[in-house]
Amino acid sequence: MTWEITLMFCVLLVTVVLFVFEIFPVDKIAFLIIVSLTLLGLVTPQEAISGFSNNATIAVLALMILAIALEENGVINWLTSSMGKIKGLPIYVMAPIFMFVTAGISAFISTTAVVIVFIKIVNQLSEKYNVSQSKLLLPISFAGILGGSCTLMGTSTNLIVNSVATDLGADKLGFFEFSLLGLIFLGISIVYLTLTLRWLPWGKGKNLDDDYHLNNYVTNVHINADSQLVGKTIQESFLFENPDVSLLKLTRKNRVHNSPGKYITFKADDELLLLCDLENLSRINESENLSLNQEQYYAPIQDTELNDETNTNEDELDQRVFAELLMLPGAQFLGKTLGQLRSLMMQDMVPIAIKKRKTLTKLNERLVRSSMNKLVLKVGDRLLLETSKGKLERLGKIENVLLLQEFEKGNANSKSKRNFSLIILLLVIGLAATGILSIVVSALTGVCILLVTKNLDLTTVYKKVNWQIFFLLAGMIPLGVAMHNSGADAYISEKLLVFLFDQPGYVVIGTLFFSTMILSAVISNNATAIIMTPISIAVAQGMQLDFKPFILAVMFAANFSFFTPVGYQTNTLIYSLGNYRFSHFLGLGGLLSLILAVVATFLLTNML
Repeated sequence: MTWEITLMFCVLLVTVVLFVFEIFPVDKIAFLIIVSLTLLGLVTPQEAISGFSNNATIAVLALMILAIALEENGVINWLTSSMGKIKGLPIYVMAPIFMFVTAGISAFISTTAVVIVFIKIVNQLSEKYNVSQSKLLLPISFAGILGGSCTLMGTSTNLIVNSVATDLGADKLGFFEFSLLGLIFLGISIVYLTLTLRWLPWGKGKNLDDDYHLNNYVTNVHINADSQLVGKTIQESFLFENPDVSLLKLTRKNRVHNSPGKYITFKADDELLLLCDLENLSRINESENLSLNQEQYYAPIQDTELNDETNTNEDELDQRVFAELLMLPGAQFLGKTLGQLRSLMMQDMVPIAIKKRKTLTKLNERLVRSSMNKLVLKVGDRLLLETSKGKLERLGKIENVLLLQEFEKGNANSKSKRNFSLIILLLVIGLAATGILSIVVSALTGVCILLVTKNLDLTTVYKKVNWQIFFLLAGMIPLGVAMHNSGADAYISEKLLVFLFDQPGYVVIGTLFFSTMILSAVISNNATAIIMTPISIAVAQGMQLDFKPFILAVMFAANFSFFTPVGYQTNTLIYSLGNYRFSHFLGLGGLLSLILAVVATFLLTNML
């Protein structure tokens, strides 16, 4: 083993650790990789920045922009508009329909964009018709991933694998070249997920009042000078009597009392860190004259005796309501505390509390050791706001957040814009599928037409593009180049060839498939594709076999890590929304991954 290979393995190890433990955001990790590879001499400066001009990176960016236009102009909403009509069907009929439609659209449009739209639809069905979110969100997420695996433009992983493989001498994959395999995997998965619905949590209809229970929300409370709590001990207050409110910490003149005792007396300007439900949030201000998050809080109007018809519309718009925002990748609020959010929020919108995307063990003990200012928003978290009903529409326009409310207004975009955008999508698909233009050129052409015809605004693009994915791809591609330059890919393939010598084809393909799938469970699927594609081609060369089955094994395996909620972006989003546990992904998703791995190994071995 040369020193270059040793350095390369060190970089790979550090990269995996950074991804697994989420020490930095993925885009920051990408920049660290670029700089590290350059300083260590594993790539030239030109190779270090080659990811920014790589065909796959530009194609992914163009397709993300195209997806933004389709969402802004109402195409995705129109394609999914009929889904509300199946609300009366049994869940075992409804779920396969949702999966089939999700997969069909995801084959040509960003999976994340499609799943986000379906999250809205399921949320509305749950709220209005008591349809179980938990029975639908996980199957929808899995189906979106599977649908994206059916075409070359369906997911960024497919484009990356194709680009890396082409650079290493493999033939380009056709647009629909592996669609039959993708459809077989999709069909098996729809049947499997339908049969296993019984093991998903049933859940109840989505209702804000019902959803906020103990240990869900953490908020900061300021005791005003005229509060009824001043002069009372904790034992004498509602905080001690109410089992649905937990006092985690009391801060007085910069002195912190973790888990304060029941005989401590409250004083004006004390700061309290509380765990409580939505009902108690209203009571805290209404009856005790406290301030939530150091902002004056107004409880929702409960007076049902307002019968002045002339003021009805104005009263409805001024009514105080709770709104819930789901944090998507790239949201401007990520990494911010409740205190920092106050300066970012629009007027008359008060951040109340944060709901973490997953349940933490021993939550009370862990929170009292930290400050409220250290509790920050991450992808998949939910932010509870208090605002007026008239401001809800403005909330829906905040970039990279999803408003989980039934008050959202329908898409007001014109039918002409919607139809024109749909035609452009079909044009892009047609040009790429027939081979007249490459995917990157056809996608850029579609974006250019939308911009010139004013059906897309660049200001919107700058705000809504998921730049994390773009920089991740740009930073990871040099990693693949460095593996080839250092000989690390050849070294790994030589060891694999020794292990796989004289083994039947299904063992070779199966080993590659399982290795890729497991790696994809702990780091990004795109990063996995970049690392494993050179290795797969080197193994194929060493065994003098056709490249294509090995390339497809990496491509499908990188997408099929269903056994963790972090294996794919959409799984992270639905993790807390569906009240899932890790065991749901490990059990149901793990078995699905195993089934697909076995089927894929059999089908791909027959291609050797």
